[in-house]
Amino acid sequence: MKIATVDVVVCSPDRNFVTLRVTTEDGLVGLGDGTLNGRELAVASYLRDHVAPLLVGRDAHAVEDTWQFLYRSGYWRRGPVTMAAIAAVDVALWDLKAQAAGMPLYQLLGGASRTGIMAYGHASGRDTAELFDSIRQHLEAGYRSIRVQTSVPGINAVYGVAAQPSSEGKRYDYEPAQRTPLPAEEDWDTRAYLRHLPSVFEAVRGEFGPELPLLHDGHHRMTPIQAARLGKDLEPYDLFWLEDCTPAENQEALRLVRAHTTTPLAIGEVFNTVWDYQTLIREQLIDYVRSAVTHTGGITAMRKLLDFAAQYQIKSGIHGPTDISPVGMAAALHLDLAIHNFGIQEYMRHGALTDEVFRQSFTFDDGYLHPGNEPGLGVTLDQAAADRFPYQPAYLPFNRLKDGTVHDW
Repeated sequence: MKIATVDVVVCSPDRNFVTLRVTTEDGLVGLGDGTLNGRELAVASYLRDHVAPLLVGRDAHAVEDTWQFLYRSGYWRRGPVTMAAIAAVDVALWDLKAQAAGMPLYQLLGGASRTGIMAYGHASGRDTAELFDSIRQHLEAGYRSIRVQTSVPGINAVYGVAAQPSSEGKRYDYEPAQRTPLPAEEDWDTRAYLRHLPSVFEAVRGEFGPELPLLHDGHHRMTPIQAARLGKDLEPYDLFWLEDCTPAENQEALRLVRAHTTTPLAIGEVFNTVWDYQTLIREQLIDYVRSAVTHTGGITAMRKLLDFAAQYQIKSGIHGPTDISPVGMAAALHLDLAIHNFGIQEYMRHGALTDEVFRQSFTFDDGYLHPGNEPGLGVTLDQAAADRFPYQPAYLPFNRLKDGTVHDW
């Protein structure tokens, strides 16, 4: 099964996406997601100018060999642009292989290990009443696990609170990256956040009871000792996890956090390879792996990473907001269904325009996702629809402290 053509499609329905389309000589079409939020054109160029010419004429069935070739032959390894490009190729080849076999992809990964994939949604609000309304809306929509994000008194804007209007005056339910000439500047105060957040979870537990799984994303904003304090302060509210509590490039920092709290920890949405996790997994400093298939080298790499994590009873929590296209989400769901150490799947619904461009077979019902049973990934790209939505430059926001220092956001 030889590769005949390789095309890169960049489009912007609701937000920007980079899609790799690999077509074989016998007419099968495989899709891969190469979206890197805010740096999409870098991946598109990497694929179009440096990778696509290497793929034409290769055996599309040689998934492992192609992965190793792209990772090792370029000399420069790792990094988000390289790994997103490799992921796009890898997922497209798995899509082709499963289509050729006439099976949904999860069957080639060993078959289903569960009947459905537990998902969590993103609830947020500027105050308690608005947050409660958001949680109720998510419960009515079928979610059974909820991420809770909130505004903080004294801070003008907090990333992750969808009800806050952007500089364009619009809610950013589907995409926080704003189509402006420069990134939007937001403010931050860690001490105010640490004082406020435990009272929010106390209120949520009081309103919704002890059974509802609750999650929270710290978005890398805390030092290790601040993260340890927050984890300890949140222990009475029984979080499913505290995510990205401190920048984890310093893997040893999680030793301090782990020593001071029993709140489960999830790390890794900005990680790109197993090398980012070595210490965290080997020393059992985290409970959930948060990387995306799209940003971590594809299904081939993520399967190996999660098998490594399974040896230490660490589970998956694959990154799945709207900066993962429906192609990347489908890839995650097939992997979720097959692995034994599944934990939970992040799921933000894409906008209606995105659903026009990407036709999907995966379903969401009563809190559970399923990738569907169509051969391959179960996602097709409508090129005519994609052509209606050309790329638009967009930037994620950034934070400054009161004294003007740029801070993690």
